[in-house]
Amino acid sequence: VQLQASGGGSVQAGGSLRLSCVDSRSYFRFRNMAWWRQAPGKQRELVASISSYGTTNYADSVKGRFTIFRDVAKSTVYLQMNILRPEDTAVYYCHSQQDWGQGTQVTVSS
Repeated sequence: VQLQASGGGSVQAGGSLRLSCVDSRSYFRFRNMAWWRQAPGKQRELVASISSYGTTNYADSVKGRFTIFRDVAKSTVYLQMNILRPEDTAVYYCHSQQDWGQGTQVTVSS
């Protein structure tokens, strides 16, 4: 597995989780990375992305609550999720170029 995601779980609304994605490919520092999510019955959507330069972008629904950042030394990209809402419930996927992580489930209860 090129991208190994972890950190999902079950939390109550208002809680926090941090997702991690370890990239085992070479040249992590030069890669753009992103987190996507897919809720049951819905299309996969882009949640956040970070370029190799550190430029970040977020879906409107998560702005101000989620933060994407990377640790080049650990070849890892993170998604810090705060003030979670039930509508954030989904399987979250790490993505870069043609590679996808295996997905990690996030469940937020009201």
